Amino acid sequence: MDALNLTLFHWLAAGSRPTPWVLSIASAFALWASWPGALIVAVALWRHRVDRAYLGMVAAAAALTSLLSHAIATSLDVPRPFVLGLAPAYIAHSARGSLPSTHAAVMFMVAFGFLLSPGLRKLGLPLLALAAITGWARVYVGVHFPLDIAAGLVLGAAVAGIAAVGRWLFGLLTLRADPGSPTHQASRSPWRHS
Repeated sequence: MDALNLTLFHWLAAGSRPTPWVLSIASAFALWASWPGALIVAVALWRHRVDRAYLGMVAAAAALTSLLSHAIATSLDVPRPFVLGLAPAYIAHSARGSLPSTHAAVMFMVAFGFLLSPGLRKLGLPLLALAAITGWARVYVGVHFPLDIAAGLVLGAAVAGIAAVGRWLFGLLTLRADPGSPTHQASRSPWRHS
């Protein structure tokens, strides 16, 4: 086990004598933070009609991120802190592989997906904060190492980046497919004098 990962874990985790009110907050975030995130996505679907297709793509990318994360965690089978006896698990959790954190991967993917869209950027900031707090909480309650959260962040960012590139490419393809659009007409011949 990486010494830095262990050091960070011991610094961030509740250990055997947690502060009760901090443990209550961390447990709530570790278990339930995905619901406020889902609420923010629902608000975006309702208020940002122009971005509904993109939000559908973000939802599909979130599902893909979850599948990828589970597959990677299963193949790597890195034990969780409570399995190794490094800390108690303060929430009920299975002992399956922990790297990367699926909670972190999906929540960071959705946050970055929002941040990469100008119309959704303001909602992306609370989603990013929620993902970061949830990552800390899952370390605090003993079910993840900091490296698990960092790996989830990287996986989420990669999938969000691929989705953003896909959106950009789709925009280029639709622009080329609609030669009557004003944007296409203006960009067709940069040398023509109007």
